[in-house]
Amino acid sequence: MKKLQVLAATFAIGFASLSLHAESIKLKATLTGGEEVPARQVSGTGTLTATLDTDTNTLKYHVEYQGLTGPVVAAHFHGPAAQGVNAKPQIPVKAPFDSPVDGTASITADQAKDLLDGKWYFNLHTSANPGGEIRGQVVKAQ
Repeated sequence: MKKLQVLAATFAIGFASLSLHAESIKLKATLTGGEEVPARQVSGTGTLTATLDTDTNTLKYHVEYQGLTGPVVAAHFHGPAAQGVNAKPQIPVKAPFDSPVDGTASITADQAKDLLDGKWYFNLHTSANPGGEIRGQVVKAQ
């Protein structure tokens, strides 16, 4: 009986220490035409807020935007890329694209590292700006 109690206590301590390492990290981006590459002279703006669960590598995001030249036809997280550099899409966002846009995605450990290192950006595409109308670098929220 004593061994079972010691084993149970050891398991509980080990489980608690594992859960201490998991974090929910808040992220953000400010979306503007000036952040697109090349820059766009548009009046649209937007914001992205997100949370990354470092235990499951689950990314939850919320995007709000206004003032675009037309309806959003595509939206993506891109990376890895420094600010001012283009990169391929990492996570396509599923329609509908009406503001606000909410979603969840599972990402790999390598993608999570790049995301937390500030090497991802988010952008919204319209028919008038198929390469992207507004964009913002995703960074840790303060």
